[in-house]
Amino acid sequence: MLQLDKQKTPSCISHSFIILLIPFLFLLGLVLAYFHLLPLKVETHTLIIVTFIFIIFVFFVRHNANYAVCHMKSTFSSMEGVLQSELRANALTIMGKTKSTLHVHEFISEYYKDIRNDNFARVAPSVFPMLGILGTFMAIALSMPDFSAKDTSGLDHEISLLLSGIGTAFYASIYGILLSLIWTYFEKRGMTKVEKNIYDLEKLYGSRIWKKSELIKHEHTQSELKDQMIVETLKETFNMDFIKELNEQYLKNFTTIIHDTNSSFTNLTLHMQEVSADLRETLSTLQSKKEGVNTLAVMQENIEGFNSNAVNLQKSMERFDTTVEHTFDQIDEELGKSVEKLTTFARIVSEQNQLILKSMATLKQQEKESKAQ
Repeated sequence: MLQLDKQKTPSCISHSFIILLIPFLFLLGLVLAYFHLLPLKVETHTLIIVTFIFIIFVFFVRHNANYAVCHMKSTFSSMEGVLQSELRANALTIMGKTKSTLHVHEFISEYYKDIRNDNFARVAPSVFPMLGILGTFMAIALSMPDFSAKDTSGLDHEISLLLSGIGTAFYASIYGILLSLIWTYFEKRGMTKVEKNIYDLEKLYGSRIWKKSELIKHEHTQSELKDQMIVETLKETFNMDFIKELNEQYLKNFTTIIHDTNSSFTNLTLHMQEVSADLRETLSTLQSKKEGVNTLAVMQENIEGFNSNAVNLQKSMERFDTTVEHTFDQIDEELGKSVEKLTTFARIVSEQNQLILKSMATLKQQEKESKAQ
């Protein structure tokens, strides 16, 4: 990790003064014109806008390359000490030569990365013209009359005020463009100095730093050496004696396998012959027992017929049981209906008896009443 220089650096006011000289003189001229010391008409708002742009420019000056190169020169001795220590830390020995792999340009960029803000440096050339144009429109807007005159002379006066305001408003645009040109000039000038310093350092320490081409060449050389070592190793491993011995061992193993295979086939042939003889004897025995087998077949057929008749009988019994059960169900149903009918008849007879009894009671009552009269 690079250590940034913490030594107190000399002042670089002279470099900033050179950058600010022309913008300051321009602003000074506007101030003198505002106080009528120069034959120019400057409005108050125009002077304020230009002063504001100048203040912004002063803030940006420390990020200009011409100002940053002053800090680089003032800290060169301490930077060189850190550079030498980094060269030793990144040393690499190749073929008896010791050099560093550090890149001077990358080291300088890392070491001086806090001197300025590169983002400000990049946007500055476009910021100042935009501020000038913005200031111009603001000045025009502020100097714009309300055009409330009712006569020609009053209208002419307001138009004169507008034109004079527009004339002074363009000072802001001119000032912004001037600042952009000044910034670009000193930025390029400073970058040229920085590149020259880096080139001088690379030239000074070039003999102590490995070049990229040298590292690539060494890499290819090492690759070739590795390839040669692999080839030599293969030659030592796969020599002719080893291959000859391997072939002899292979032939020996092949002969052994062929012999074992022939023995196996011979044993298999003998075994097949024995099996064939046994099979012929078995066929003869089966031929003698053929009649017994036919008798068994007839018995088997009779048994199968008996089983079939038994199955048919069982099915008939099942159908008979089903028919009987169905008949009993019908009888139960008819008896149930008869009982229901008898119950209904008994209920009707009972109702008729009750009606008859009521009628007889009524007749008896009527007879008693007639006798009493």
